[in-house]
Amino acid sequence: MQNAPLKTIIQGLNILLVDGNSYMRRITRMMLMNLGAKSVVEAADGLAALEQIRTSDPDVMLLDWDMPLLNGIEVMRIVRSPGVFPRPNLPIIMLTARAQRSFVVEALHAGVHEFLVKPTSAKALHDRLSSIVVNPRPMMQIGQAYVPAPRKIASAELAN
Repeated sequence: MQNAPLKTIIQGLNILLVDGNSYMRRITRMMLMNLGAKSVVEAADGLAALEQIRTSDPDVMLLDWDMPLLNGIEVMRIVRSPGVFPRPNLPIIMLTARAQRSFVVEALHAGVHEFLVKPTSAKALHDRLSSIVVNPRPMMQIGQAYVPAPRKIASAELAN
């Protein structure tokens, strides 16, 4: 999959978009479609998100933090439960208005692959999607957390 042009790869993705705000879902869906996405499934709350993961088998999930029923972090804790939840390795981009460092750190500890602050740009969304698709990171258990493997440091890669 990594040799195909990125637009072709994005066209083939089944993307789950989870946001409690219908306007934000519409804007993000338009950005995704403009990037070439053909399949975008939406959910308006955390419970609907879990159901969509089970039924639509997404390749990537864009997840808001602040939602009704279950917030984004609660959804993350459920999804990142190997042996309990059917898709613990699902690549997840947290797309939220919570920009403070403490929220970024909490989201990363919960197992998100990427973090985007609203409002975002199509370029930033494209960059995060390509990061997940072109350079996928395997999931690993670190203490109690099930998270993507840490990124390799560029200088360490250059030394090899």
